[in-house]
Amino acid sequence: MPTPIRVVVANRPRLMRELVLEAIAGQPDIEILAEIQNELDISRIVDETHPDFLIIALDESDERPIICDELLHRFPDMKILALAPERNSCMFFSASFEIYSSPVEASEAGILGTLRSKGQYV
Repeated sequence: MPTPIRVVVANRPRLMRELVLEAIAGQPDIEILAEIQNELDISRIVDETHPDFLIIALDESDERPIICDELLHRFPDMKILALAPERNSCMFFSASFEIYSSPVEASEAGILGTLRSKGQYV
């Protein structure tokens, strides 16, 4: 069996975090490493767990959250999925020499597809 996709979920509000957890919890190829309730804990928990993916809230402007820059510089192999369900918006961030973003279908299928593709651009 392949190595599971390791995920940390840090969405706000709580209801959104619970919905994301429910959508991915039963997937045999995805391992939830942590659920973060306080955004101030994100950096520390990512340091401790080294996830493949971090799922966070997307700010109102759809711009890259500031924490993405910090984390992707320290963990360039990690991918970040940012969700804004109230706007039906979802963005994917990854880094190589640059930080990239692309829209993701704001649905369970979009989230699972991005996680399973490990954020590879097609």
